[in-house]
Amino acid sequence: MTVTVERGGRVTGKQDRSLHPRRARDSYALFLLPGALAFLAVVIVPFLMNTGVSLTDWQGVGSPEWAGLANYRELLDDAEFWESFRHSLFMVVAMAALPTAVGLVLAAALFDYVGKHFGSRTAAVLRACFYLPQVLPIAVAGIVWSWILAPDDGSLNELLQAVGLGSWRQDWLGDPDLALYSVMGVMVWVQLGFPLVVFMAGLERVDPQLYEAAELDGAGWWRRFAHITLPQIRPEIYVVLTWCTIAALKVFGAVYVLTKGGPGGATNVPSYFSFATFFEKTQVGYGAAISTVLTVIILALSLVGLRLQTRAQDAEEGLRT
Repeated sequence: MTVTVERGGRVTGKQDRSLHPRRARDSYALFLLPGALAFLAVVIVPFLMNTGVSLTDWQGVGSPEWAGLANYRELLDDAEFWESFRHSLFMVVAMAALPTAVGLVLAAALFDYVGKHFGSRTAAVLRACFYLPQVLPIAVAGIVWSWILAPDDGSLNELLQAVGLGSWRQDWLGDPDLALYSVMGVMVWVQLGFPLVVFMAGLERVDPQLYEAAELDGAGWWRRFAHITLPQIRPEIYVVLTWCTIAALKVFGAVYVLTKGGPGGATNVPSYFSFATFFEKTQVGYGAAISTVLTVIILALSLVGLRLQTRAQDAEEGLRT
């Protein structure tokens, strides 16, 4: 609103159009337009095309034949499909549950103990070391771990032999009973740095007086962690769990490099199962159906995670007011 004084002393008001809410929203929409177009071209259109292919019987060449929901009905009775999803639950443990729990403890220890007793620079160096696997390309990390876990001359078996534990030598990636757990161990190593960095960033916004008051009252490190750290960084916990769960459900690179779903399907996951069905078996329609179902599941879990996070934030704001 601008105020003008006309001749004769009369004061008039005139609406400043530059501050009009609707005009401001329109200007914001222009900045969102490039991202929206990119999202439409890269995500929405390919997903709709993939969904259309999933309704056909097609080998990748020639004309696709309409199959309706036949591929989805076949999925319901496909034991290999359900087994791959069971393996995904193990990957959720390895890439979401364990990194979140361990990352919480490590972040609190680096922030509340290492930072105070050894300096912030030491804590920053250790944080960077934990985050380094996130920077490495998954193909490079997978090749290195395949050398470490090799059955004959792998570093792990050689180390066990050197310390007198030669009886513990295993074919870590070739044994169907061990392969999935070996891949899980690699993924814990890869994923741990992300929760750690997010939680340490969240701890920066916690009021230090809370820790000081608790310490004066005689609360030990574990009690400060349970009663101050966890409640204060609850939004970060929801973000990390949602993000890491999505990453676990669509994990592909590590499985492809380390085991290619073997041995005997022991490490097969939906993303690799879709890839193998699509490109190796040339059952394009069926592979597209697998990826469509996986996309819908990931989308549903994302919405649930966002909803839980919103409720937690609303409840926290309600307590503050």
